Amino acid sequence: MSTLPKLQVLVLKSNKFTGHLLNPPYSSEEGSKCKFTELRIFDISSNNFSGSLPEGLFKTLKSMATRSDNGTSVMENQYYHGQTYEFTTATTYKGNYVTISKILRTLVLIDISDNAFYGTIPDAIGDLVLLHGLNMSCNSLGGSIPSQFGNLKNLESLDLSSNEIYGEIPHELASLNFLSTLNLSYNMLFGRILESAQFSTFSNSSFLGNTGLCGPPMTNQCRNETETSMPYANSEKNPIDVMPFIFTAMGFGIWFSFTVILLEHGSKC
Repeated sequence: MSTLPKLQVLVLKSNKFTGHLLNPPYSSEEGSKCKFTELRIFDISSNNFSGSLPEGLFKTLKSMATRSDNGTSVMENQYYHGQTYEFTTATTYKGNYVTISKILRTLVLIDISDNAFYGTIPDAIGDLVLLHGLNMSCNSLGGSIPSQFGNLKNLESLDLSSNEIYGEIPHELASLNFLSTLNLSYNMLFGRILESAQFSTFSNSSFLGNTGLCGPPMTNQCRNETETSMPYANSEKNPIDVMPFIFTAMGFGIWFSFTVILLEHGSKC
């Protein structure tokens, strides 16, 4: 597919695709040609893909890392006799399922949600500085949130919910001034939630299910300035293993709120 020079939108969502995403070769002449020169929307959500996310795959998405001033402001193709075909797509953006007609060439999205990917999140995603939306929810991704995400200055929507991500929220995320939708819920994050003008706009629902997080907007306040660790900080347990602890520690009041959130937003996985 990388040999298709005009491929701008690739949506394979809601099928029954299986298998792993392969790491493109880079040492050979053939590998140097493996670049998506125009791809701006990449959606493989709601399939049965598995395995780890290859670092090299995201390095091929050159059109998401370097801006091109060529072409019109809207994604379109010119055909014979002057006829123009404008792209239309349906995808999840900022937590909502939307149909987009007359897609702006500046809109850059990646959605790999609702699969069975595991392993760490590739640092190379931090090089895709033109990204507007990144959805990696409902997988089994572990490790920490890459600090390189702080390079994504155009990012408006970030969804890493329902994974097995642990560690602290990187301070670099506080500099994402355009981030308006954030969902880090149901992971194993711990420590103090970032205090910044941007993070102050996010509600409690952005952080639910991370019993190690403290500080506003969560109800559990940090005991002191150095509180960053929790019993499962270095654990790779599945979140279902810690659910009894969550229910006991959070109490009926928070459990009631948890139920309301589920009813309002529905289960994503």
